[in-house]
Amino acid sequence: MNILITGGLGFIGSNFTRYYLTTHPSDELVNLDKLTYSANPENLRDLSADPRYHFIQGDILDESILMKICRDYSPRAVLHFAAESHVDRSIKGSKAFIQTNILGTHTLLEIFKQYWQGALTEDSSFRFLYVSTDEVYGSLGPEGFFTEDTPFHPNSPYSASKAGADLLVQAYFETYALPTLIVRPSNNYGPYQFPEKFIPLMITNLLEDRPVPLYGQGVNVRDWLFVEDACRAIDQVIQKGRIGEAYNIGGESERPNIEVARDVLSALLKGEEYLRFVTDRPGHDLRYALSNRKIKQEIGWQPGVEFPEGLSRTITWYQENTWWWKSLKKRLEQESKGFWSKT
Repeated sequence: MNILITGGLGFIGSNFTRYYLTTHPSDELVNLDKLTYSANPENLRDLSADPRYHFIQGDILDESILMKICRDYSPRAVLHFAAESHVDRSIKGSKAFIQTNILGTHTLLEIFKQYWQGALTEDSSFRFLYVSTDEVYGSLGPEGFFTEDTPFHPNSPYSASKAGADLLVQAYFETYALPTLIVRPSNNYGPYQFPEKFIPLMITNLLEDRPVPLYGQGVNVRDWLFVEDACRAIDQVIQKGRIGEAYNIGGESERPNIEVARDVLSALLKGEEYLRFVTDRPGHDLRYALSNRKIKQEIGWQPGVEFPEGLSRTITWYQENTWWWKSLKKRLEQESKGFWSKT
């Protein structure tokens, strides 16, 4: 079976691509990626000679490329990872987020609605899976959990764009019966994560003996999900999920940001003098926490990597792969005019 993945050179996408080809040795995977700033060809250079892996550079807004993929590869599943995903960048400028996350998703839905209606309506195995986020639900109080039925209340341009795309996917199921699935993971972490994100930013700064920034007083709570567990969940949702449904994927590892920072400091033998508290992000959600009840009951998935183990594996990966992140850090600093190095 051929599958199409969008954004396969990003963090979760590249981890999923490697996971999928390992666990499905008879399948082939087509990776459509625009190669924006956070996409890195080095993420999958070990697959460059694998005949089951096909890379196409292109934009999900380009209908001609999408139609050619349909003709040339006849994919039986679409896994849509491609997105602008950094909240801070969306606050500074949201246009790219609207274009990629909403209009790009709409383009994919239109093309694959036509493809499915024209060639695959008798193929009950076809799936269109959209990778959403827990941020569509907004901010949660000190107790309780988001369920799949929690109303959306996005509080940043990024989360609003993801919520808009999420609703479009739901609408294409209801209106056209396109066989869609949605997953809403909590905060992923692990190897190959772009070093502007919270955990890799801390790790790489400390490996260079530099301070780490922390918004506000570090009281914001996130639910951490090791990327390997996320990949396993997405694969199982494709195989077993009910058409038209959404599934939360929670890590069951809630921690305040200050606690995560202290864990990283401790692992790298650094003291709290390396912390730099910076002005809080506008509209910073206080807490995210997902209920895994639905995915456990219907699919049988649950997280397998506890946070201490996942963090240790992540730190080790960044220690052993300085070649991967050092050039990215330099580029980020040039773009931000040294913002993180000055905090």
